[in-house]
Amino acid sequence: MLGLHQPWLGLCVTIPVLGALVVRFTGQPEAARRRSLVACGLTLACAVAAWHDFESLRVREAHDPDGWSIWPLGGGLLVVDALSAPLLPLGALLFLLTHLATLRTKVREFSFARSLVSEAILLATFSSKSPWLVGLLLAAGAVPPYLELRKASKPTRVYVLFMGAFVVLLVLGLAILSSAPGGSRLSVVAVVLLTAAVLLRSGIAPVHCWMTDLFEHVSFGTALLYVSPMVGAYGLVRLVLPVAPTWVLSAVAMASLVTAVYAAGMALVQREARRFFSYVFLSHSSLVLVGLETATPIGLTGSLSLWLSVALSLTGFGLVLRCVEARTGRISLLDFHGLYPHVPGLAALFLITGLASIGFPGTAGFVGLELLVEGVIQVLPIAGALVVIVAALNGLAVMYAYFLIFTGRPHSSTIDLRIRPSERIAVLILTAMILIGGVFPQRGVDTRYRAALSLAAPRDDRGQTQPGRAREPGPTIERTIAHGPGPF
Repeated sequence: MLGLHQPWLGLCVTIPVLGALVVRFTGQPEAARRRSLVACGLTLACAVAAWHDFESLRVREAHDPDGWSIWPLGGGLLVVDALSAPLLPLGALLFLLTHLATLRTKVREFSFARSLVSEAILLATFSSKSPWLVGLLLAAGAVPPYLELRKASKPTRVYVLFMGAFVVLLVLGLAILSSAPGGSRLSVVAVVLLTAAVLLRSGIAPVHCWMTDLFEHVSFGTALLYVSPMVGAYGLVRLVLPVAPTWVLSAVAMASLVTAVYAAGMALVQREARRFFSYVFLSHSSLVLVGLETATPIGLTGSLSLWLSVALSLTGFGLVLRCVEARTGRISLLDFHGLYPHVPGLAALFLITGLASIGFPGTAGFVGLELLVEGVIQVLPIAGALVVIVAALNGLAVMYAYFLIFTGRPHSSTIDLRIRPSERIAVLILTAMILIGGVFPQRGVDTRYRAALSLAAPRDDRGQTQPGRAREPGPTIERTIAHGPGPF
C-alpha cells in the first residue's frame, strides 16, 4: 500500500479539531461562524486534494505518508480507497454548505464548535478500514447530538436508548468476530449483531423512531449533518458486506425495501415539515442499502452512485426547509404558505434537489437510480418494481410539500424574507453540482464502478456469490450510459 504525497487525510481530521478549539473560545456568534467557514473551507480543499492525490497514484488504496503523520491516527491507520475517496469531499462539502447557509437568527442555536468536531469524526470514519477503528468512530459520532440535546434540555430517552443499543450491538459484534474462527457459528452470530447495529444506525424500520425524534428536538442543521452522510451504510460496507453470508444480505435487502416503501408512504401524510423530511430521507437511504445488499457490481455501482447523489440532493433539500424555517418558524403542512414571491430562489432549489433525489432526468440521481433498478431486477424482479414505486411516491411527496410551502395566497410579512447572499451562494453551488452530475455522469459512475468491483471481488473469491449474482462485465455499465435508461 503506497502513501499519499502529502498528509491530506491527517489534515482533514486535524483542521476541524483545531477550528473547533478556536471557535469554542470565540465570544461573538458571527465571528465564530466566519472562523468555522474558514476551517470548513480548508478541510474541503484538503479532502479534494486527497481524492486527486489518490487518483494520481492509480492504486487500490493509499495512506498518509508515515514520516508526515501529524495526527495520532495517521501513518497507516487513515487510508483512502476507491470507496472513500469521493466521500471525503462530499462530507466536507455538506458541513461547509450547512455552515454557510446558517443565518444570524440561528447562530445562537447551532453550535459551530460541536459541528466541527462532528466533521472531524465523520472524515476520520470515512478514512478508516480497520473494523475496530470504524466501530469506535461510529460510536463517537453519536455523542455530539446527545450533547446538544442535553444542553437544550430536550428529551434524551429515545436517542440514548437506540444509540446505546447501537453501540452495545456494535461492540459485542466486533468482540465476537475478532475472536471467533471464520465460518463458525460464533462468527455468524457476530455478523448478525453487526448487521443489527448498522441497521439501527441507518434507521431501518421498526427501529427508526429515533430519527424522527432527533429531527424534532435538535437543531435542523445538527440532525441534517448527522444523518445525511449515511455513515450507517459505510459501516455496513466495511463491517458486514465482506463477511456476511448471502442469507444475511438478502434479509437486510428485504428489510430495507420494506422500510423504503413504508417511509415513502409516511412522507405523504406528514403534517410537519421536519418529520416529512426525515421520512423522505429514510426512504432514500433505505434504497441505498437495498443496492448494497445485491453484492453485484452493477447493483453496487447504482447504490454507491445514489449514495452520493442522495446525500448531496437531500442535504440541499433539507437546507431549503431550514432556511424557510428560519423565516417562519416550524413549517406546518396543513395549510398553503404562499412563500414563492418572497423566496423564488429557494423554491427553485427545493424542486431541483427534491426531484434530483428521486432520479429526475438531467439530475445527478438519474443514472444512479437507473443502475440500481437494473441491478436489483437481476436479483429479484419484484424488488426492482418496488424501487420504481418508491421513487414515484417520493416524487409525489416532494411535489405535495412544494405546493403547500410555496404556492397559495401570497404570504404577508413585515420583515424582509428575501434570500441572503450566503444562502444564494449555497443555492448556486448545489444547483451546479446536481445539474453537472446529471449532464456529465460518466466520470462519477466510472469511479463508483471501480469501487463496486473492489467490494464485490472478496465475496466472489470466497465463493459467496450465488447464481444470478455473478459479476457482470464492464460493458453493462457503459451500455447503460451510452444508450440511456431502460425501465424509465
